[in-house]
Amino acid sequence: MDGKKKRQKLTVVSMIHYFRLIYRSVLFILLAVEYVLYRVQSRVFPEPGIGRQTAVSLIIWTVFAVEMVFRFFPSKYESPGCQKQFKRNYIKSGKTEIKIADNNATMLVALVWAVLNCIFGALYMLDIFDKGIMFLLCLAYSVCDMICILFYCPFQSILLKNKCCGSCRIYNWDYAMMFTPLLFIRGVFTWSLLTLAVALLVRWEITFYKYPERFSENTNRYLECSNCTEKLCMHKKQLGRLRKQIEEYTSKKIGRLKKD
Repeated sequence: MDGKKKRQKLTVVSMIHYFRLIYRSVLFILLAVEYVLYRVQSRVFPEPGIGRQTAVSLIIWTVFAVEMVFRFFPSKYESPGCQKQFKRNYIKSGKTEIKIADNNATMLVALVWAVLNCIFGALYMLDIFDKGIMFLLCLAYSVCDMICILFYCPFQSILLKNKCCGSCRIYNWDYAMMFTPLLFIRGVFTWSLLTLAVALLVRWEITFYKYPERFSENTNRYLECSNCTEKLCMHKKQLGRLRKQIEEYTSKKIGRLKKD
């Protein structure tokens, strides 16, 4: 290959991640525009509810409700990170020692997230934030969720120290974390999303404590790199090399300009 590393094509699962990043970003922008228009016109942003929701908020509810319902079932188009909980994805390795990186750090993640959102909740209770801001916060979290998967995850790098999304202890916490701000807004429309998200979280935790062997690469061969259907680690390395090339090119360009 002339000394050059062969480029890894994006897998179907990775392309779906990018698609989610795009449409979640679009939904965030649409909601932000709608919110600004209401504020400019000195109108209160409508609280989603039966017969009161805007078209954008209805689309948002439908999109995420469908996403979460599908997450309850096995799928080859989802990340191995959330699919390891299912029995059909448990491939015995023959080993019995369950190894899960920094499992104790999950409590720290939960604490950090709770404190952060309690601050936002307090701002809402003090009428500094309104319902529109809280909805926008949920959509911002949804975009950040995809950024964590595709590019950089602070929970992985700083707290959990897991090797990749496939071995992530808290993968199915994503929707519960995403919709935490809705806890402060009463209503069927908002709490229905939060209920689905919490149901996913509870099922994940129950499965983890009942069948921990499914969550450990040492006991579950499904989590081995050779069986990964995502290959995001290779993609991230390619992005890293590209970033380094851009930095080197920029540095050379600046050096030439200084000489001139």
